[in-house]
Amino acid sequence: MKKLGILLFACITALNLWAEEFKIGKLTFETITPTTVALIGAEYDISNVFLGETIDYKGKTYAVTSIGELAFRNCTALPSIAIPKSVTSIESWAFYGCSSLTSVTIPNSVTRIGKSAFAWCKSLTSITILNGVTSIGDFAFEDCSALTSVTIPNSVKSIGNWAFMQCSALTSVTIPNSVTSIGGGAFTGCSSLTSVTIPNSVKNIGSSAFAV
Repeated sequence: MKKLGILLFACITALNLWAEEFKIGKLTFETITPTTVALIGAEYDISNVFLGETIDYKGKTYAVTSIGELAFRNCTALPSIAIPKSVTSIESWAFYGCSSLTSVTIPNSVTRIGKSAFAWCKSLTSITILNGVTSIGDFAFEDCSALTSVTIPNSVKSIGNWAFMQCSALTSVTIPNSVTSIGGGAFTGCSSLTSVTIPNSVKNIGSSAFAV
């Protein structure tokens, strides 16, 4: 048992040898693997971001594959961001409280939008989610009160609890026939919503999903 413990410790240590956190300009990155990184932080006053599919650091090139938890939280001066096609996940609270953010296009490389990823982005008027995303997490776009339109692609299978809660300017939404479940309170408080198309593929609609 002791030898097994030593072996496991050695393996974990070896795996962490390449793990590193570093900063480029106003952005902070962390290595995920020896060839990939997550963007994990930004200075609050950041107002302009150019994020490529790869970054160079200490002579190495890394692919940017994730926007990490809290990465741009409360970056209130950020008006827009182009998410590179190398990114596969947008983690929880990634853009929470980015009150100047007006529009977002999520590339088809992204498969998951985490909880509260764009919550309280009160200037956000439109979202384009390209094919690739399979799940939209709980509270993902909560209280985006300027949001008037959202495109949900055929790749999405589930819409989380309270995902679009209090999006009071949202007038219509079409649920694609790939979706099988709509979480509780998903569109609650969407007081301007006049048109909803729900396909036969939906097998479960949570409590108060469309309550005003």
